[in-house]
Amino acid sequence: MTNSKFREPFSGFSHMVGAIISLLGLCFLLFAQLHSNNYNIYTLISTVIFGISLILLYTASSVYHLTVAKDSMINILRKIDHAMIFVLIAGTYTPICLVLLETPIRYYMLAIIWTVAIMGILFKLYWINCPSWLSSSIYIAMGWMAIFIFNPLSKVVSSRGLSILVIGGVLYTIGGIIYCLEKKGKHRTFGAHEIFHIFVLLGSFTHYYFIYRYVFNL
Repeated sequence: MTNSKFREPFSGFSHMVGAIISLLGLCFLLFAQLHSNNYNIYTLISTVIFGISLILLYTASSVYHLTVAKDSMINILRKIDHAMIFVLIAGTYTPICLVLLETPIRYYMLAIIWTVAIMGILFKLYWINCPSWLSSSIYIAMGWMAIFIFNPLSKVVSSRGLSILVIGGVLYTIGGIIYCLEKKGKHRTFGAHEIFHIFVLLGSFTHYYFIYRYVFNL
């Protein structure tokens, strides 16, 4: 514990900022679509799912890292925090699949991704203390399942757009690797865990831009 009021101030407040930006980002995406008349049922539904997944992740992370409470409560908050990572990954896939992919592959991919997300959430609820390398490996593998839809995406997204999508994935991956390097029980005010959270934010911002510019064409 590094502060009498907050457990991990940097991680908590940086992701609180992320939650606020995510809320504003959701409102902006909806407004931009409605204002440009460039929307349909798929874009609106996927926008809400993507935006809410961002808000849930950063809110859960902020609450978990700031809260000072009994170990039992911290453990519950930690489970929610880790579970929301699966929600964000699936939430990010949703607009990409619904808007850019053709039927039936869009529904197949969404079904697979959300099934994996649900399984991942259950896994974390029952084994929250699994090795960090295992957690990161699962998150990273789920994120890079996008390689299976790379070919259809390359037909509707420019090479620059695909590069931005990949860069976002790389940023998340670097964050996941850094998370594995954290020495448990030796937390400092600023260390591997905080750097991990910075890369998560960068990955989110990059994928948000990809969805804004190359999925919704705004």
